[in-house]
Amino acid sequence: MPYTAAHWGSYRIDRETGTLLPVEGDPQPSRIGKGWASASRDRNSRVMKPAIRKGWLEGDGGAGRSGDRYVEISWDEALRHCAGELTRVRETYGNGAIFGGSYGWSSAGRFHHARTQVRRFLGAAGGFTDQSGNYSWGAAQFILPHVLGDHAAVSSDATSWKSISEHADLVVAFGGLNPKNWHVTSGGGGDYHLPDWTRKAKARGVRFISVSPLQGDAPDWLEADWIAPRPNTDTAIILALAQHLLATDRHDPAFLDRYCDGWPTFRDYLTGTSDGIAKTPDWAAAIAGIPATEITGLADALTTGRTLLTASWSLQRSDHGEQPFWALIALAAMLGQIGLPGGGFGFGYGSMNGVGAVRRKGVMPSMPMTDNPARSTIPVARISDAMLNPGAEIAFNGQTIRYPDIRMIQWAGGNPFHHQQDLRRLEQAWQKPETIIVQDSWWTPAAKRADIVLPATTALERSDIGGTYRDSHIFAMQQIVAPVGQARNDFDMLADIAEALGCRDGFTDGLDSTGWLDRLYEDMARKGRKQGLTPPDKTRFWQDGGWTLPPPDQDEVMLSAFRESPEQHPLKTPSGKIQLTSPTIDAFGYDDCPA
Repeated sequence: MPYTAAHWGSYRIDRETGTLLPVEGDPQPSRIGKGWASASRDRNSRVMKPAIRKGWLEGDGGAGRSGDRYVEISWDEALRHCAGELTRVRETYGNGAIFGGSYGWSSAGRFHHARTQVRRFLGAAGGFTDQSGNYSWGAAQFILPHVLGDHAAVSSDATSWKSISEHADLVVAFGGLNPKNWHVTSGGGGDYHLPDWTRKAKARGVRFISVSPLQGDAPDWLEADWIAPRPNTDTAIILALAQHLLATDRHDPAFLDRYCDGWPTFRDYLTGTSDGIAKTPDWAAAIAGIPATEITGLADALTTGRTLLTASWSLQRSDHGEQPFWALIALAAMLGQIGLPGGGFGFGYGSMNGVGAVRRKGVMPSMPMTDNPARSTIPVARISDAMLNPGAEIAFNGQTIRYPDIRMIQWAGGNPFHHQQDLRRLEQAWQKPETIIVQDSWWTPAAKRADIVLPATTALERSDIGGTYRDSHIFAMQQIVAPVGQARNDFDMLADIAEALGCRDGFTDGLDSTGWLDRLYEDMARKGRKQGLTPPDKTRFWQDGGWTLPPPDQDEVMLSAFRESPEQHPLKTPSGKIQLTSPTIDAFGYDDCPA
């Protein structure tokens, strides 16, 4: 029985009925992903043929991008227009004027991943303006390297739920642990394990406390104590907890001395020595709208056993979003349990299924990127700002970025009108480029505002290798149905445009889709053998529907090697330690981001 994977569930497929069945052994199969199979067959919402906006053909300069009519054309004509516009803009304005837009998870497959495909293509074609960062944990991505040396604590690493269930006494979840998020894993998951692991933890006696405005942000079976602050006041609460531990002499000076840098400066901030404001429970209570006794009671609970502090990704999606994550690390450092089984801190346990999974790292294959000769990039959330203010300069993570003059967008997969924070402003900015190309399977809001629309296949209409580094399953995703209408794979349509631009081999490496899938399989097998594993041969891999990796030899405990020997395993920070204050950030001189 063939398999397929989506970010909202991975499934076996009954060829005769088209029914999606759960992966064998999955204890909590997701129901969410079953909807995308019917969406793939919905011809009313699918892009059936290449289409061009009528006003663009008549030379309206983008003024009619909302609500215009479309003219269906042949693939040859569509690709000719695409290649012609890429050439015109590149020769007239330079490669930086071409914005390589793609944001969204698109395919769970690693080959037919739209963002990878379009960026690789535009790099081979001479370069483009790229995006840096993400909406999921963008503030964390840029603050954590200054604190921990890299962003692995949010992007890849987390103490496993197995370790938490066996060793923790208390889990405090800022932002909660919402079980609806546990159905989602970027790349697809074959083991929706969090309900079982959290039940095991509860059965062993682990206490859960949810700090969130919403009581529903923790599953009923955890019987979690609930603290309900005003939204976006978590940092104040965390600082007050730290101050109370300091005032009652229940912090760990030995850990702070050996593993942290900048403790005296942070201590003076907590006590108010540096700014005249002591970060007391009473101070935080007025900000957060909760009784001070709830804060002191939580502080007392933190020191009664092995404690894991966690924050959801949502906490850093706000103004000064770096602060709650940095503060949580500082509080965990004061408790002195970082690097111990079931203790310390972690991010995203309430945000996605794969966080804290028992999984083996480093085997999932990936398609390599080409170089981007244009050397142009903007922060991911600044799309509107860049298009409306070409040439303007902004400060970003210690650098000065000058916005390019974006004259063309090529967008594949995803939908900026879903992610962007100010849709009215994006609608205004979207009129600025001279040409917008969108590759997608459905008539999304972005496709309905494009000049050239190219119909792309869905996961059911192509073969791929799917999965995620946060799950133990690597899926052989077999094509189940023929492409709907005239839909084509992103790789094939981009290869044909590259042919017209004279860079086909630079994009394809001389391989077709089958050749690339073979290369990705060999990459996976090589990585597996390097870890002493025996991968299935290629025929068996596709026949069996993939490869389920054996669990690692040891449970993952984040920063355990650093704790064991900070001298032999230093962090990639200036001091080699956890930066409770950052001289690098101090040197930036930002008024709104102190050291």
